[in-house]
Amino acid sequence: MSAHNISLSPNAGDNTPRILLIDPSVLMHRLLRTRLQLEHVEILSATSGEEGVQKALELIPDVILLETEFPPEERLDGFEILQRLKEDARTKDISVIFISESRETMDRVRGLDLGAVDFVQKPFEMAELKARVRTALRMQKLLRMLAQCAQRDGLTALWNRSYLDQRLAAEHSEARRHMRNLAVILCDIDHFKSVNDRYGHPFGDEVLAHFATLLAGGRASDVPCRYGGEEFAVILPATTVDEATEVAERFRASFEAHRWRRHPDLVLTASFGVAALSPLQPMLTAAELVKRADDALYQAKRGGRNRVSSKSKPEAA
Repeated sequence: MSAHNISLSPNAGDNTPRILLIDPSVLMHRLLRTRLQLEHVEILSATSGEEGVQKALELIPDVILLETEFPPEERLDGFEILQRLKEDARTKDISVIFISESRETMDRVRGLDLGAVDFVQKPFEMAELKARVRTALRMQKLLRMLAQCAQRDGLTALWNRSYLDQRLAAEHSEARRHMRNLAVILCDIDHFKSVNDRYGHPFGDEVLAHFATLLAGGRASDVPCRYGGEEFAVILPATTVDEATEVAERFRASFEAHRWRRHPDLVLTASFGVAALSPLQPMLTAAELVKRADDALYQAKRGGRNRVSSKSKPEAA
């Protein structure tokens, strides 16, 4: 039986919790689909260990229901599947509930030690399973909220440097796999130290927050982050260097045109560096892409500030 997705919610979508059942029993899959059809969840199914691991990596479900016992011809049992999931950064935080006919205490202990959040014995009452799944979903939601808080900059509410590095690596991998464009903008506020020195740090924080709001108000697909201090970065998926330059120019003009309520005569500016990957050129690494954007930012500042500079072609050998 190949894996299949069953949407059980009339409004199934990106916000619908997803449950992956990894179990060799076709009857178990039918039972779960039948009994959870009124729940607002999406069911993902796999009947082999390898298939289940692949589904988990591709779809990142909220909760995994995992049988411990698989047929002898299967290369993986439930414990080995769980171990693989917990060793992969992409799936290590998914809540896993073991379901098993085993009455052995050591099986429960082993599963919990490997990272399972619960252990349900077959045959089970469906009301109990539903309650345990709801608890796991609440735990998963809380963990994601905490993880997001840890990846947000406290002052600007933009994504922080840690998230930038992770997201850029993921977008770079997608761009390479699908031969897509990918652009990065690095930018910082000109003479920001003098702003702090002359007007005070509270006003400097106001400037940073306003600049962050401008970046966050850009295209929905773009990812603005605080790079550090007065420096910011924007990841622009599926975007050419010319398109990214236009985006940066809009940010530059909007920031320069802003009038500050407490200092109406003050004009502040920012400089921008743009770099991009193109499937028609030799592929840069993510680090090289950032380096090229940083070089372009340096060119903009050296050229007089309050401008956008771009680097789109590889350096000559």
